[in-house]
Amino acid sequence: MRVLVFLCAMLVASAAWALDPSEMLPDAAQEQRARALDHELRCVQCQSETIASSNADWARDARRAVREQVAAGKTDPEIKAFFVARYGEGVLMTPSTGGMNLILWIAGPVMLLIAGVAGASYIRRRDPAQATEAPLSAGDEARLREILDE
Repeated sequence: MRVLVFLCAMLVASAAWALDPSEMLPDAAQEQRARALDHELRCVQCQSETIASSNADWARDARRAVREQVAAGKTDPEIKAFFVARYGEGVLMTPSTGGMNLILWIAGPVMLLIAGVAGASYIRRRDPAQATEAPLSAGDEARLREILDE
């Protein structure tokens, strides 16, 4: 039980270790903006974590790049465009819904709809005679009686 508690505490604390105090900006407003951007960018090494919660070297470099650009006065869309130009839209935690991504956004619901229609048509078309049980032959009935009498 102690091991489980320790592991849970380590998981919770790992996000706190991600941002090194030396990476922080001196201006609180800029740091808050940088942290918000950190939560909008995906770590390309981890794939499922934001750069804010990742301890990977790439995420550390990305956080540093975000802070450099925030300090240089770039806007949030400019900073995101910088990362998208280098790493593609996969670096965004919420990719845009336009262009080729529209196909990916629509594909899931469309496939679910197609599967539902195919399943419903299969159920309607199946032969109801196959669903009923066939009567037992005389030999099968005799064998069943033997088994039940034992």
